[in-house]
Amino acid sequence: MPAYSEHAITLASFEQIDREIGEHPFTAAEYAIARRVIHTTADFEFKRLIKFCYQPVEAAITAFRSGAPIITDVSMVAAGIGTVVERTWQSQVTVAVQQASHSAVGSSFDLDLVTPAQTRSAMGMASCVRSHPGAIVAIGNAPTALMVLCQAVAAGYWQPALVIGAPVGFINVVESKQVLSTLSIPHILVEGRKGGSAVAAAILNAVMIWAWEA
Repeated sequence: MPAYSEHAITLASFEQIDREIGEHPFTAAEYAIARRVIHTTADFEFKRLIKFCYQPVEAAITAFRSGAPIITDVSMVAAGIGTVVERTWQSQVTVAVQQASHSAVGSSFDLDLVTPAQTRSAMGMASCVRSHPGAIVAIGNAPTALMVLCQAVAAGYWQPALVIGAPVGFINVVESKQVLSTLSIPHILVEGRKGGSAVAAAILNAVMIWAWEA
């Protein structure tokens, strides 16, 4: 694939990060992802918060080449990846919260089992479990959506190609990330309370670009 061209200011920012970041544990692919998150947030703490588990970059490359769809929890994540999607894989993008009205609880996946309490994001993610097998999932806002995803995976109802777990906030955020960390699936996790839609989008953008150029 042709190289993905970056704006000159972005490249200059990357060079500044390279000078300041110091020693780090990342592979080349992981560093490209972490650096884009730091560029997005201007926060070097993400160097220690972002974790890569079960070869997520390799899984993403395989998934994108196979035409895997993308699921985001909220529209802000989808908006943040739109340009890169258009310039690279042109993947189908589904926003889970917009699917909430399509979610009908069925015997194979009962939302009543989900804690904390149901939200539109959680209900929408449950709908996506049934309709988007093998998807790449990016969560930057809703820990309830991440909880539903984790429950579906743990119960054997879903096997997403890659999960990006980066919800932000104080309520059930750390807990949902801890559940994700116990699952043996490819995932990229932002530990602690930090994260957000911009962070999830930055991670997925970096993954898409790396896979495109691989």
